[in-house]
Amino acid sequence: MALVQLTISALPAHVRTARLMATAVARRAGISETALDEIRLAVGEACSRAVEAHRAHCPDQPIQLELIDSAAPRPDGPHGSAPAAVPQNGRAAQRFEVVVSDRAPVKEPSSTVNHHGPGGAGIFLGDQTPPGGVSGLSPDVGLAVIVGLADEVSIEPNDDGTVVRMSWPLGRTEPESTQLVD
Repeated sequence: MALVQLTISALPAHVRTARLMATAVARRAGISETALDEIRLAVGEACSRAVEAHRAHCPDQPIQLELIDSAAPRPDGPHGSAPAAVPQNGRAAQRFEVVVSDRAPVKEPSSTVNHHGPGGAGIFLGDQTPPGGVSGLSPDVGLAVIVGLADEVSIEPNDDGTVVRMSWPLGRTEPESTQLVD
């Protein structure tokens, strides 16, 4: 398993750096050209959300990114090599995963409104438009975009911040053209 770790400060200019790094690592891992745009956009959304949250709550804290290529040989640890992730069909999963971790509080200390929607991810968000935000758009819009772009998504809010995990299969082939049959 190849792992690239990137730490950025809570500055909007560093979102571009994270997108470029994620795209470069994904390309090296073997992601198809068509999926690279999805990765670029999803990482941009996740990092923008984290930067915005950090700027409002903890501007001195760094944002952590992990870029994981599960197809690369796993390094030998003290107990030998780690077992590969095996899905239900028995074949080893080969995925490119991006993990964006922030340290901003999930719930505003003064907010008492529960924004748990039906089927929601359990994220508590304030009613105010954040500084630099767009009026009328919920901060959840970025998370919805991520869910639409990534093949698998996990959003894990906790007391120490939020972890957004996104992954795409490696070696995705270009979509075949479909022909209509009369």
